[in-house]
Amino acid sequence: MENHHPDDIAQALDRVAFASQSAFHDGVRAYQKHGYKRGADDAPVIWEDGATRILDYGAVEDAKPKSPLGIVVLVPSLVNRGYILDLNKKRSFARFLAKAGYRPLLVDWGYPGEEEVNYGLDDYIAGRLVTALQDIADMNGGPVPMIGYCMGGVLALAATLLDPAQVSRLVLLATPWDFMAAGPTQGRIAAAFAPSLPHMLSIHDSLPVDVLQSLFASLDPFMIGEKFRRFASIPASSAKADDFVALEDWLNDGVPLTRRVAIDCLIGWYVENKPAKGEWQIDGIDINPTDISCPTLAVIPENDRIVPPESAQALFAALPEDMRTELHPSAGHIGMMVGSRAEKSTWVPMLDWLARED
Repeated sequence: MENHHPDDIAQALDRVAFASQSAFHDGVRAYQKHGYKRGADDAPVIWEDGATRILDYGAVEDAKPKSPLGIVVLVPSLVNRGYILDLNKKRSFARFLAKAGYRPLLVDWGYPGEEEVNYGLDDYIAGRLVTALQDIADMNGGPVPMIGYCMGGVLALAATLLDPAQVSRLVLLATPWDFMAAGPTQGRIAAAFAPSLPHMLSIHDSLPVDVLQSLFASLDPFMIGEKFRRFASIPASSAKADDFVALEDWLNDGVPLTRRVAIDCLIGWYVENKPAKGEWQIDGIDINPTDISCPTLAVIPENDRIVPPESAQALFAALPEDMRTELHPSAGHIGMMVGSRAEKSTWVPMLDWLARED
């Protein structure tokens, strides 16, 4: 066996660390210098209330005229911009649905303004989302399918339970429910942060985006370095580089949470685990998945690091057996919707399920 001097080992480790750090910096600089810019939204606004708008993807280029399959409502998270469902022309679930013959209506929550400064989840769900659903169902001439992504799935589930007559089918994409199902890691992170929350919210009208991003980054602390080191090796003029920058721009374009929503979610969900305990209410009504009365599809990506599959699986298990279907794409939380295999593994199976006659 060859003997190595301790100094040689230390120098070798230093070289590896330097190369890794250098690649990370190269990737960050390449991202900052990249010329990709997201184009202006071409989906018209058909509904508006305060900061919240609804965008009509049935009216964009390449949409099938007259939308023979009817309206479908897309509900994103409050904390991320809704255009993850329309990242670019090539990676757009909303445009995919429009080409297939649906009229996708995307809820754009917007940035909390003066009207929303004191909003909690009650206001966003029982107020904004249910009111919009009622107007959309009237427009459609009957109930509509609703698709919620991540936190948006929790909002969509609650809205469906508050006004079930407006929803014909429900899709829950990577939707969290039991925040302790995969172990206490997420709860511990939120609990460590919780003591500073009241002071932070006494200074700010809302929880700043930077704080939220640091919380999500702590769930997978090595991911940022890995992705920028990979980006450093991608040709800047390639479509792959454009896709990376588009996604990274979206990740950096977060939305602050109002005081009440921050407390509802970070404490009520991540620390106290109220949804899974049956203790979560909206507008005084228990939000219990066992009460769902429409066909529901739970899409649970196998490699999700943001919403552990166990958390989403707990929601599926709580749905009525005769109403539930599950889909497990081999993808991560974001890749399931915008990755290179998203159409085949997630979009098409969802489209097939929407067309089923139960």
